[in-house]
Amino acid sequence: MAPGDKSSSQTYVQSLERGLAVIRAFDAEHRELRLTEVAERTGLTRAAARRFLLTLVELGYVRQDRDRFSLRPRVLDLGYSYLSALSFQEIAQPHMDRLVREVNESSSISVLDDIEVVYVVRVPTRRIMSITLSVGTRLPAYATSMGRVLLAALPTEELEARLRRIHLEKLTAHTLTTKTTLREEIARVREQGFALVDQELEEGLRSAAVPLVDSNGETAALNVSAHASRACMEELHDRFLPRLQATARAIEADAGRAG
Repeated sequence: MAPGDKSSSQTYVQSLERGLAVIRAFDAEHRELRLTEVAERTGLTRAAARRFLLTLVELGYVRQDRDRFSLRPRVLDLGYSYLSALSFQEIAQPHMDRLVREVNESSSISVLDDIEVVYVVRVPTRRIMSITLSVGTRLPAYATSMGRVLLAALPTEELEARLRRIHLEKLTAHTLTTKTTLREEIARVREQGFALVDQELEEGLRSAAVPLVDSNGETAALNVSAHASRACMEELHDRFLPRLQATARAIEADAGRAG
């Protein structure tokens, strides 16, 4: 068999290829198609396109309304089988890759372990920071945007128990160092649904974080971090935060479908 010559392979099922091509003929701009349009978009004859469409109608994947065809919700089952086999981190990765390309800054997901955040997914840019971050890295929750999002998600009694165990160290000139101001900031994060931190963990490092709820109802946190020379706090709020929130919604949606 010549390279790329699939038709000559004894294991290649061309009818399956054509059936999938019919399904892929529908998209956001082509939600409904006539028989002729399906044939044109797939390169099939009208007769072949008709056979595949009617078979898909019979199987419940396509709806027929007179001379128009459209996909039915059952077609999502084809993707659910793939999503259900993925871990939460694997589901999140492509969304985070897209976010990092859009903002050209690093993104991470972390979970709360007592009074620290632990990185479970990390998509870096090529830039080098003085703090080396990778999966498994632990940082103090009180001085990070993800930590404050995660602390804000705790019930009040549990939050107070953890705050009692936190020793507030002045990591930079900007770090909050009293329990009163930290409580006020966590309350603000809980109310607004996101956290912004300006150089409290490291001089020159700014970050934004939002909560991320997986299919089991467990809360993680998703962030974007940037050097202060590249992003002021206003830009972090106005440009980065909306993209961050949209990414969290997309991850949650895929995680929910994976169930």
